[in-house]
Amino acid sequence: MPAAGSGTGTAEWYRHFGTVDAPGSSPCYADWSVHIAGDPELIARIDEWPYNKRQPLLMLAAARFLGAGMSPYAEFRKFLDEHWDEVSRIVLSRATQTNEVGRCATLLPSLAAIAATEGRPLALIEVGASAGLALFPDRYSYEFDDGGTVTRVGPHASGERPEPPVLRCRTSGPVPLPDSLPEVVWRAGIDLNPLDVRNPDDVAWLEALIWPEQEFRRERLRRAIAVAREDPPLLVAGDLNAQLPSLAAQAPADAALVVLHSAVMGYLNADGRAQFRATMQGLARDRGCHWLSNEGETVIFQEDGSSVVPEMDAGRLRGNFLLQHDGRPVAITGPHGQRLDWL
Repeated sequence: MPAAGSGTGTAEWYRHFGTVDAPGSSPCYADWSVHIAGDPELIARIDEWPYNKRQPLLMLAAARFLGAGMSPYAEFRKFLDEHWDEVSRIVLSRATQTNEVGRCATLLPSLAAIAATEGRPLALIEVGASAGLALFPDRYSYEFDDGGTVTRVGPHASGERPEPPVLRCRTSGPVPLPDSLPEVVWRAGIDLNPLDVRNPDDVAWLEALIWPEQEFRRERLRRAIAVAREDPPLLVAGDLNAQLPSLAAQAPADAALVVLHSAVMGYLNADGRAQFRATMQGLARDRGCHWLSNEGETVIFQEDGSSVVPEMDAGRLRGNFLLQHDGRPVAITGPHGQRLDWL
C-alpha cells in the first residue's frame, strides 16, 4: 500500500493495484481493480472509510471472505451492492494481515548467515506478525531454483510433526544458500491485532487474503498453520514502536536476536518509520540485534522524492520488495517470496 499519509487518490490506488501489482498474479483482481478505479460511485463509497481502510486488497478480501467468487466485474459489482454493509463491517474490523509464509524463502539465506556468523541459535521477533507464520523458517522446506540447479533445504523428517509446506523460490546472483536450516530457540511477534491459528474465523480471514487464483498459496498457508498450531509463538498485541523494546528484552541473551518484517512499514507514517529506525539502531547498539527489512518501493522512496537507499534504481523495485540487512541492501525479492535476486 502507499505509505501512510502519502495522499494517493483512491482511484489511482486501485488503478495501480490493477495494472502493476495484480497482473501476472491474479487476472481477477486486476480486472476488478481497474474497473473499480473507473467507477466513481463505488470510489465515493470507499472514500467514506478511513484512509488506511481503502486499500484494494482489504476491500477485495472482505468481499471474498463473505463469499464473492471469481466473476466478471458486473457480477462482482452486484455482489458489492447486495452486501455493502457487511463488506464495510469486515473492512473496518479487519486489516490486510497477509501472513505470506513464502517470504521465509527470501529471508532464509540471511537468517542462516546470521546464525553461522554469530555461531549461535536465533531468537526471532517479527513486527507486523499477523498469525506469526513467518516465525517458523526452521520448520519449513525450501526449493531454490537458479534456472539450472534446484537446491533443497528442509527439516529432518519426523512422523510426529505435520508435513511442512515446500517454499519454492527462483534465484539469481550469488545467493548464499545454506546447507541446513538455522536453529531457532525463541520466537515472538507484535501486531495491532494478532491472529490466532486456532481460531476458525482468523484462519478463514487469512485464506480470504490470498488472491483468488493462487491455490498453491492457499495450500501452503494451510500447511504452515498446521505447523504453527503445534507450537504457537508468543504474539503481543499493540503498536510495534511501543512494544518492541520490552519484547526484545525477553529474548534469551545467549541467542542472536533478529527483528524482521515484510510489507509492514507502509502502515506507519514517516514519523513512525523514523522512530522504528531509531529503535532498531538502539537495539543494534545495546543488544547486537540484527535487522531484516523486506519492504516495497512505497516506503523506500519518501514523499519528497528522496530515497532511504539512494543507490537503488527505482525501476528495479517497481512491483518488488527490497531486502535489507541492517540497512544494507542485499536482494530484490518477489512480494510473495517467489523470487530472490541477490545484489
